[in-house]
Amino acid sequence: MNKSILKPEVQEFIINFSGDLSKLAFSGSPFHDITTRELLEQIKSRQKAKTKIPTWVNAENIYYPPTLNLEQTSSEITAEYKSKLVHGKQVADITGGFGVDSFLFAKQFEYVDHFEVNPFISEIAKHNLDQLGCKNIQFLAVDGIEGVDDRHYDLIYIDPSRRHDAKGKVFFLEDCLPNIPEHLEYLMERTSALLIKTSPMLDISIGIKALKYVNEIHILAVQNEVKEVLWLLKKPTSLEPRITTVNMTNSNDESFSFKYGDLGVATYSGPLTYLYEPNAAILKSGGFSVISERFGIAKLGKHTHLYTSDELMDFPGRRFRIENIVAYSKKDMRAGITFDKANIAIRNFPESVEALRKRWKIKDGGENFVFFTTAGSNEKMMLLCKKITT
Repeated sequence: MNKSILKPEVQEFIINFSGDLSKLAFSGSPFHDITTRELLEQIKSRQKAKTKIPTWVNAENIYYPPTLNLEQTSSEITAEYKSKLVHGKQVADITGGFGVDSFLFAKQFEYVDHFEVNPFISEIAKHNLDQLGCKNIQFLAVDGIEGVDDRHYDLIYIDPSRRHDAKGKVFFLEDCLPNIPEHLEYLMERTSALLIKTSPMLDISIGIKALKYVNEIHILAVQNEVKEVLWLLKKPTSLEPRITTVNMTNSNDESFSFKYGDLGVATYSGPLTYLYEPNAAILKSGGFSVISERFGIAKLGKHTHLYTSDELMDFPGRRFRIENIVAYSKKDMRAGITFDKANIAIRNFPESVEALRKRWKIKDGGENFVFFTTAGSNEKMMLLCKKITT
């Protein structure tokens, strides 16, 4: 950690820089004790942090890690959510990293042990959380699995990273560091609860099988993009863990919960007055029939995760009024496309958005929303909609 970066004149340069980074890279660092690479890294990382961790950006004398470390860290909003899932006195963050999760855990727990095997990242985390006034975090630059050996916590938190040599598109916990299934029994003996953050790529059924003590699953989306899947493990095991989906938006948080294994009883219908599109967290959860049953709305088709009703319902996702239903044939489409611009989405449809735009000469944007989808017994159609914003 180059402490020269914390000099007032350097901090002022980093905070106020608004020019072309490529020009800075070419001209070089104006500070003799700071390399161009170090300076560029601080500026880039700070810019990336503005929306992800605003508390850090708004504080003084913050030292930013490389952008790769910043990309892998939790956002402040998701870290706050997970910090409130378990109550107790002491928590171990055994993959501490930049310290965002530890910072939020420290607001809920009396003591936090931040384990980070990389001494450079550990030093950065300690410096920054000192700047943010944290007094109840102990920083330990050791492997977290080994570090908890002779202790017992109310909560152990893990954010495993995928190994660089892991191949294939299917995501397995065995491909991560640390290998949680390998250390599962060891960790469960040293904590009352184990909280694991995984990539949205991990299949729910695969995760339940691999982790075996899952009590709760929390799927977190921010602005309709799934960011994290959280697995809360406790003994004894639960045969029906509760799945909670949360989509955090600027206006409100959309929440929906159900028990894993609750298949629900879906009803089906062709397009009615209103159309509903579940948010990304619900789509990740797989609770498609439960949605139909719980909200009293019909699915357009078994494999089409769009819903419809004649009465407007509150719904955790986007709502639309259907303006026109057009069968997907040349004749009907030519008559039905009375607009030149629309926001296009596909649901259970064989063509891509790009191909549809080119085929039907529809530009992107405007107030029209068009869904190309399949309903009933393989009935392909275009639904022209207007978004309901209230």
